[in-house]
Amino acid sequence: MKVLNASQVANKTSMSVSNIRRLVRENKFPKPFALTENRQGWLEDDVDNWISECVRNHKQGI
Repeated sequence: MKVLNASQVANKTSMSVSNIRRLVRENKFPKPFALTENRQGWLEDDVDNWISECVRNHKQGI
């Protein structure tokens, strides 16, 4: 199980950090969890599943 920071998520998804945070606020992207009081992270599996869902939707014309 790997935890990604915002920069790593941005790199993996080819989106900006601000776009990722906007999608989180809109409940369109997995929410990060608190690692410490000042740090958040995403499980790599959650990000990978979100990407896979986007690909499936694209293939289905959604």
